[in-house]
Amino acid sequence: MSANITQEDALVTSTDPLHPANLISELCASFYRLGWVTGTGGGICIRTHDKVYIAPSGVQKERIEPSHIFVLPYPQAEPSPHTDRIFLRRPNLNLKESACTPLFWNAFTIRNAGSCIHTHSQNAVMATLLWEKEKMFRISHQMIKGVRIGGNGPTLSYLDTLEVPIIDNTPNEEDLKDSMKDAMEKYPRAAGILVLRHGIYVWGDDWQKAKTQTECLDYLLEIGVKMKLAGLSTVL
Repeated sequence: MSANITQEDALVTSTDPLHPANLISELCASFYRLGWVTGTGGGICIRTHDKVYIAPSGVQKERIEPSHIFVLPYPQAEPSPHTDRIFLRRPNLNLKESACTPLFWNAFTIRNAGSCIHTHSQNAVMATLLWEKEKMFRISHQMIKGVRIGGNGPTLSYLDTLEVPIIDNTPNEEDLKDSMKDAMEKYPRAAGILVLRHGIYVWGDDWQKAKTQTECLDYLLEIGVKMKLAGLSTVL
């Protein structure tokens, strides 16, 4: 370790491209190009054993650098990380941790997830509007085979029906924590939670599985919206 690097900064400094701080920077840029995290919205976190790496809030997601990443210990005693959070490392810049942090924690504590992704995908938003009355997006399709029951269980089969709950939005992101928790507990088979007129939260055992499921769900949301608008049934 360089003598110029503090113990805290060493947590986000690595030449390993698979280090969480490097991965978050790379993935946020990739998600930006997909239109998932434009306008500084959306985010991702990665948990590795006893540490959680989280992107900052209100920044250009395609320009995030490893030095911008927050590191928190896991687990944390209540009321952290919902109010007074404990940090192992904060960026030197005047940045705030992602407003999604309490919701990411739901994925950790309820599903034992290793990563959680939040997007503002237009496909997700349109699906919440078209299925608003039902409060549940449903679809049968080949691509559901890339989605796991509960986000980290066995994969769904072609003959299954994917269901993703839709919860109401709130003015402040962190206020979604309780309704997201309720939906995750009410629908234990759900691999994600849609937020009305807002986006989606998706989790997985690790960043690869969370990313794969987010991609599959976004595909399914897009094709589901097209089928619905064409008057076609989305369920077998």
